[in-house]
Amino acid sequence: MSLLERLVHKIRSQGPIPFEEFQSIALYDAEGGFFGAGKLRSVKEGDFLTSPEVSPLFGETLAVLVDQVVAGMTAPVLVEAGAGSGSLLRPLLAALGSAVDGWAVEASAAARAALADLLPRDRVLASTEHLPFRFAGVVIANELLDNLPVALAVRVGQKWEERWVGTEDGRLVLVRHDVRPDVAAWADRFGVPCPDGGRVEVQLAASAWMGSVLARLERGAVVIIDYGETAEGLERRRVDGTLRTYRAHHLGPQPLLEPGETDITVDVNFTALVAAAGELGATVEVRRQNDLLESLGLRDRISDLRERELAAARSADSMGQLMARSSRTNAETLLHPRGLGDFKVLIARK
Repeated sequence: MSLLERLVHKIRSQGPIPFEEFQSIALYDAEGGFFGAGKLRSVKEGDFLTSPEVSPLFGETLAVLVDQVVAGMTAPVLVEAGAGSGSLLRPLLAALGSAVDGWAVEASAAARAALADLLPRDRVLASTEHLPFRFAGVVIANELLDNLPVALAVRVGQKWEERWVGTEDGRLVLVRHDVRPDVAAWADRFGVPCPDGGRVEVQLAASAWMGSVLARLERGAVVIIDYGETAEGLERRRVDGTLRTYRAHHLGPQPLLEPGETDITVDVNFTALVAAAGELGATVEVRRQNDLLESLGLRDRISDLRERELAAARSADSMGQLMARSSRTNAETLLHPRGLGDFKVLIARK
């Protein structure tokens, strides 16, 4: 039975389900979920590429930040949440060496298997809830929170309704549902102004994730890198919302059509994350990815690669020239102001 068929059967038996329940099943179900089952997704042959796959200099540069945060700590821990294939954690650990104790958190079974050559099996966990201790150090989440399940709130006059997932003629459809108090409270705080009929993705799970991680962190920083905006910056997106799917490096069909076959993602509301971190006593800053990476020395690394490229050209080393050029252009992609460079980086320090 396909995941779609199982969802239709579940809803026919139990009634409509909240959108975040549908999204959690579609993405993380162990037998049919987009991340929970099947192949690795964040690779060139997969469905999307993130900054670490574009260039190892992303991880090497972030290692400078980690080193700054853990300076003076005894036995600091480095945790990557949503570690994927290890494309970020690998250069981080190579650059930091024995300065940190590395752990990975990853929901995908295929990705956890891929991480086995990087970390001992007991250091690769399925959830941050499984971290066995409180610790000092750094937690990094790169393009993770955009995939955490969301509720869907629709503005109706001066109030909110939710959209749950029901069935019609064997298909999944959005149906109207009374708003739950916590959904309405989040939407009132972080989703207004919103036009009549406009839609807001209520990101309670992202705020809860932040709270859970900060509760385990005694000293150090949580670093979140993702696409998104402040609540004010998302105002223009509230007519249709930001919910969308990806597959094979392109936008996919609407989320209800092929559950388990597409990534389901939203723009992260950074205002809500700042509030969640601040309420737990963290000091928070939000920067653009290009600004942070340049401050950590990436522009200098790119200049070095350009010099290597020119030197190889002068010595007629065509292979060396090609390799240096490829490394340089990939690193420059991390800084592109209308691409990866426009991603937001939230740093919450305790």
